[in-house]
Order: sequence, then structure tokens, then C-alpha cells
Amino acid sequence: MSGTLRVLPLGGLGEIGKNMTVLEYEDRIVLVDAGLRFPTAEMMGIDLVLPDFAYLRDRVDDIEAIVITHGHEDHLGALPFVLRELGGESPPIYGRPLTMAMARSKLDEHRLKDVDLVDTKPGEPFDAGPFSIELIHMTHSIPDASAVAVTTELGTVLITGDYKFDQTPVDGGPADMARLAELGRDGLLLLCGDSTNADRPGWALSEAVVGPKLEEVFARCEGRIVVTCFASNIHRVQQVVDAAAGLGRKVALIGRSMKKNTNIGKSLGHIDLPEGILVQPREIDDWPDHKLVVISTGSQGEPLSALRRMAHRDHPQVELRQGDTVVFSATPIPGNERAINETIDRLHQIGCDVVTTRDAPIHASGHGYAEEIKLMLNLTQPEYVMPFHGDHKRIRLHGELAEAVGVPEENIFRGENGLPLEIDAKGARWGEPVQSGMIFVDGMDIGDVADVALRDRRMLSADGIFVVVATISEQDGSSVADPEVIFRGVSFKEEAEQLIDDIRDAVDDSIEKAAKEEIREIDLLQQVLHDDLAQFVYERIKRRPMVLPVVVEV
Repeated sequence: MSGTLRVLPLGGLGEIGKNMTVLEYEDRIVLVDAGLRFPTAEMMGIDLVLPDFAYLRDRVDDIEAIVITHGHEDHLGALPFVLRELGGESPPIYGRPLTMAMARSKLDEHRLKDVDLVDTKPGEPFDAGPFSIELIHMTHSIPDASAVAVTTELGTVLITGDYKFDQTPVDGGPADMARLAELGRDGLLLLCGDSTNADRPGWALSEAVVGPKLEEVFARCEGRIVVTCFASNIHRVQQVVDAAAGLGRKVALIGRSMKKNTNIGKSLGHIDLPEGILVQPREIDDWPDHKLVVISTGSQGEPLSALRRMAHRDHPQVELRQGDTVVFSATPIPGNERAINETIDRLHQIGCDVVTTRDAPIHASGHGYAEEIKLMLNLTQPEYVMPFHGDHKRIRLHGELAEAVGVPEENIFRGENGLPLEIDAKGARWGEPVQSGMIFVDGMDIGDVADVALRDRRMLSADGIFVVVATISEQDGSSVADPEVIFRGVSFKEEAEQLIDDIRDAVDDSIEKAAKEEIREIDLLQQVLHDDLAQFVYERIKRRPMVLPVVVEV
């Protein structure tokens, strides 16, 4: 057995989201997952956050296949951006039918047509260069979730994807524990396991428990019911539809992704909609309050989501009012708590009743708890363990669980994005780190938004901007007209207005000083003006608005 197997996470370690892993052997590559995550509050104006896949840019021709474990955004959402940015002929994309249908929908939005999407069944291995790849059925909060077993001459790597061991799933059979145990008996080289709920003891709640609890909550509601959940949580949409039908209520779907994913789920047989149960959003006001359930996106408080707009009374089709009940059938993704709490507070201000998982078991996590992680470890009996899919705390806890079931501490590799694990006949060790991190989607642009750009946006949001236009003589650099001062977004407007004459004097003083020092280049003169005015404004009002000087020569 010659050669070295490299397992390189480009996303998903030290964070929740943007999962992406490169498997490399004999200079050939298989990419598992291409996910994204949503921006944090300080990422002003950023729409999406992608893994930095610069490592792949010069290796496009080496990619044999891209395998997607399931259809959630943190595993699939970056795929169109990756394909668009890498260019060249796209490698085949493998995944189960629902996952591939969601991928096709995303690629169509980006006008990416000539991509080979391959519906793949669990238990039917296929070859990709030196790799043999097999999908293994797992249970999660979306149908068609899979683990990925990648085999080379050195052995088999198992990337679990997101999973839990739900013994009573609402769609399909339980996880294929028999196949996982076979991998363990045959000798699993490396387990890359989901760490999301490593900090939660016991076992995750079964999805089957949620449906009856939703119906109990609905039965107590006299007015309209708005349920918010992940648009990709097709199981939950079905459970809400069933609960509404049982109580004689109609259902309206709000949010583009909610409608799109429900249609995909229906076409593949994952969702059964009783005849006539759906009403169009424009018909919502035509139905009595006690006869209506709305299913909406926005469970994570996303700024432009349907529920967030409803909470801010900005939705064109749904106006919430006192007596409505809003049900959060989802748990916060770490980092989204503030946005969710703000949304909930707005709903209370309107007069809505709000039901969350603290009030009733109306959501079941799709990620296994500590006992399920230990079960995965005991079934597969890996030689090496590399915890995936979690922040550093959860990765550490996952490692402790591996030790608890007998994996030697030296065989547990707690990694980070950009740090490859290299395995050969002699054993496993860390390799040389490669470039990793984040790239941003800002409107239609994709790229590395410089720290200075985000800093400028934060400054603008805090203290606003002063624009100062100075007109100088081309001959001697002296001021030939009164400076013009414009300010926007300042919270200290009255103070600023009182300062205008003083700022004009400061501009004249700065220009006079520059003229004496014979500073005539526009760029240098603007820098001098910036420094002088920024210092002047701070000394007067103890604030740091952005100062933008503009110099015009006449």
C-alpha cells in the first residue's frame, strides 16, 4: 500500500455551517459537501458566507466527483458558487434524489445547465478515479440524508454527514446500522463524525413525537396559527399539514424557498397534500382566523425572511395581529439567538402568542446527542477519529466521547479548517496547513471582502459619514470657494449642524497648511484633509464618523 490519503476540511470545523471536505489520493480529489452559512450581525451587508475553496482553483481537473450528503444549506448551498467560480467542465455531482432535485433547483437559479447530477441509491458503490464511494442511509431532519464511505487502497473513510439514530422516523426506515457495523467489522480507517450535539447528554427526541405535540398546540389556538421552520424540513411541513387537516384548517405556504422545497418534496413523494388544503397567500384574508395555518420561513430570524418581515409589519400578504399564535418549530443555530429573540419580542409587541421549544416538544433536532455519537463510534470501530461539524467546544467533547468508548487519545485528531490529516501505511499525522477561511457573497459579487470594507460599514452604521468638498486653485493650491459639508446617518445631527461653520474653517486651515507645504497631489491633499478633519471632529464631539474629503481643482 503506497500513497497518502489526505483529508482536508475547508469548512465545518470550529464553526456550525459551511461544511466542505476534500479527500485526496494519488493526486485525485473527491469533494464531500459544499455548504454555506449565514452572516453574523457584524458582517454588514454580507448576504452569504462560503468556505474559502482557493485550494481547489488550481485543481479543477483533478476533481473526480462531488458528493452531497443531504439537502440542507450548510451542506449544499455553496454548490452553484463553487461550480461557477471554479469554471471548466463540472465534475459529476452525486447524491440521493431529493438532494439532487434541490441541487438542480439551485443550479437553475444560477443558470448552470450543463451539470451532471447523478441520483444515487444507498448501498450501490460507484467508482471515481482511485476512490470507491458508497452512500449509507441515515436519518436526519430531511429525507434522503446519507453518510459517505470513501474507500482507497489504504482503507475506508466514513463521513457521517448530519445524522441521528431515530428508531421511529416519519419518512423511510431508520439508519442503516447493519451497514455501519459491517464497516466496523471490515476495519474502518477513519471516522469523520457530526459533533453538533456532542454537548447534549442522552438521545435526541424522535421526529415521530413532534406531530402529535403540534396537533395539541394547534387544538388550543382560537385564532390564526403561523408555524415557522426550516424550508428544507420537509418532515415538519408534512406534520404541520397533517395537524391542520385534522383540525379542519387550510394551509398557506409563505416564503419562496418554502414553496419551492414543498413542491420538490411533493413531486418525489415525500409530502402528501390533501386535496384542496392549500390556499394561496393572496387568499389568506378570505378565510376565518380559526380555519387557517400559515407555514413560513424565518425560524432563525433571517433579516429578509417572511416571518421577520411579518414581525416588522412589512410583509405584503400577511399582517399579524393580536390573537395570532406563532409557533417556532426549530431550535436556534448557534449565533442566531439574538436575531430570533428580537423577532420574538416584536411578535409579543404586536400581541401574538409565541410558542417555542421551551413551551412544548414541537421540534426534534436532526443531530444525535452524546449517546448516539457513542453508538456511531461503537458500530464503526474506527482506527482514527476526526470530529467534524461543530465549533471547537463540540469537537473537543466529541473527542472525549471517542476516548470514553476506547479510542486511543493519540488516534483522535481535533482539527480545524485548512489543516489536512495525512494517512499512509505508517500511520496518521497532521500535514501542512493550506489557505482556508471565508469568502463572502455581497449582492451579486463573490470574493474576499477586505476587513477594511466591513470596518467601514460598521463605522457608517455607528456614527454616519461627513462628506467635505473643497475647491482649490490649480495654480497655488489655495481655497477659492467655501467648502461644502454634507453629513448622512449621524445620530448627533444638532451638534453636527452647529459644527458646520467650524468645520469649514478647519478645512480652510488644512488647505492653507498644505499649500504652504506645497502639497499639490490630489491624493495626498485628500489624506491631509481626512486626518485633520477626523481629529477635529473627534476633539469636538468625541465621535468618529467616517470623513470623506473630496478635492476639486479649478
